[in-house]
Amino acid sequence: MGNGGMNHRPVLDKNTDSKTFREFYYLKEELTDFCRKNGLPVSGGKIELTDRIAHFLDTGEVLSGKTVKRKTASVSHISISEDMKIETDLVCSEQHRAFFKEHIGNSFSFPVAFQKWLKSNGGKTYKDAIEAYYQILEEKKKGKTKIDKQFEYNTYIRDFFADNQGKSLEDAVRCWKYKKQLRGHNRYERSDLDAIKKKGSGEH
Repeated sequence: MGNGGMNHRPVLDKNTDSKTFREFYYLKEELTDFCRKNGLPVSGGKIELTDRIAHFLDTGEVLSGKTVKRKTASVSHISISEDMKIETDLVCSEQHRAFFKEHIGNSFSFPVAFQKWLKSNGGKTYKDAIEAYYQILEEKKKGKTKIDKQFEYNTYIRDFFADNQGKSLEDAVRCWKYKKQLRGHNRYERSDLDAIKKKGSGEH
């Protein structure tokens, strides 16, 4: 580098000292270019790129997702705990993901309903959030069975009318209720008409 060369901006390469690197101003393009050449991720803004490069110059380590994840986990222990209050207008970050995965398990994902819950429940604790998550999962399951039942009912009524033109909805519903009490599937069959025959309605 020669003496007095310190005033000239050194070319950014693997041998640049990280302290020197931070003292000089480099364009984002130069940073990205360096990252590409050295197999570093090029994502993120200038500050992230700078940190990534400085870390690489210091240690020769590539800050890949893995290293960052390990860091996040240790940070998240400090920053998120069950008694902590949820911040208003929370943005779901990797830290939050790490926290919930730790408490809920790897199956954890951020369902939209849960994101909405977090956004609108600032001030509640993260313990509440975990409970809410389980509740949302339950409701999702229940919601699905509701939809399935509705669908079965609709299909039944449609098939009933296809087979029995001129009969009333009351007849159809009566057959559906009868059918549900029987074992087996809930699809329409002609034998379900026993339900109306027994009542003798609509048969005269």
